[in-house]
Amino acid sequence: MANREELGVIRGARAGDAASQLALGKLYLFGGASLPRNMPTALHWLHRAARQQQDEAWMLIGSHVPFEYARHCLDDVLPWYERAYAAGVQQAGQVLVHVAALPFAAGAPSLPDSPPAAAAATAPCAGVASGQSPAVFNSHDNLERAAQAGDSDARLALGLWFARMDGAGKRQADGITAVNFKRAIRWLTLAGEQGRSEAWFALSRIYMKPEFSHRCVAEAQVYLERAAELGHCEAQLECGMYAWRNRRHEADSDVRAVYWLQKAAGQGCEGAQQLLDRITAAPHEAAWVDALAPAALRELAGRQPLLAARLTLARTFDLSRAEALLIDVKAADHGHCLVIDIRAQYGRSKRRLIALRSARERQVLDQILCQFDQADASVEGNYRQRLYRLKTCMPAAADDLLAA
Repeated sequence: MANREELGVIRGARAGDAASQLALGKLYLFGGASLPRNMPTALHWLHRAARQQQDEAWMLIGSHVPFEYARHCLDDVLPWYERAYAAGVQQAGQVLVHVAALPFAAGAPSLPDSPPAAAAATAPCAGVASGQSPAVFNSHDNLERAAQAGDSDARLALGLWFARMDGAGKRQADGITAVNFKRAIRWLTLAGEQGRSEAWFALSRIYMKPEFSHRCVAEAQVYLERAAELGHCEAQLECGMYAWRNRRHEADSDVRAVYWLQKAAGQGCEGAQQLLDRITAAPHEAAWVDALAPAALRELAGRQPLLAARLTLARTFDLSRAEALLIDVKAADHGHCLVIDIRAQYGRSKRRLIALRSARERQVLDQILCQFDQADASVEGNYRQRLYRLKTCMPAAADDLLAA
């Protein structure tokens, strides 16, 4: 749980402040007082800070973020490695070396059972001894030597080859005569431990296969979530769908569903966006929201700041009157979404989720949270008192409010 200082940095970063984004990236890169080290999240915030001319951000990316964590967003972050290498950061140069291996890795190679001797002789595994990734692996022997030397591309490719599957988990006709799941799991696990999301995803496919003697759905789900955490788009979609299907059996499963679907939708997954739109679809806009003019809310803020904050929340997120007056604002905030659940106080309502879709929405919510942090919540009174205060303070809108 982030402490108060770290929460301030998080809110500033989400609101688009470049210095806060740099600070948050450093917290996740090195670990904070209560925030754990998280390389993918660190890269996300450092990248955003670098885009806002924070030079320290791209230097940190080049110095501390290895290729395994950058490969899933390489088009976006490659310029930072190039800039860092030009500035003398040798670690960034190692990442650029790995980029040369991408044509092989993207091809999910299909190796012959017995590679021609000429191919093996003319394709030495250059760079393996020094820890660099070779540009091409032309034989099974070279591939295995590279994997033994610790190259993550080779380990991923070798694991897929032994499993006779491609990166999407589909069966490949070419390759060895028989599947060897034991060896596939070994190499894919090693690649996954090096930060390769494709390896964890492939392992999730293996553990779902009916022909695998150790088939285990729970184990498959563990690997699927590891892939999702490292940015694998299809894994994020599947995690979102799985969480949504289990929403009636697991607490806050719907919240996790929205989280993963937002991640996948952010990578351009149309299926994730369509499901996210259905889950977070807003109800028909209540007429009372139209009466909450910004000027009136600003005037109300001087007399009833918490009431004005609730009405601002209603206007921003299209809440019903009961939702606006009864919602526990701090408990509703889950970072990526709002959970609107007032069923205990208002039996006619239904639990629903609202996805935060923009920096402006996050900024409005953070400002409202700050107001509730600083105020004594007991002064608000109960629902009837809040409702009476609302009708008293905004008489011009009374008819619309009563009809809501």
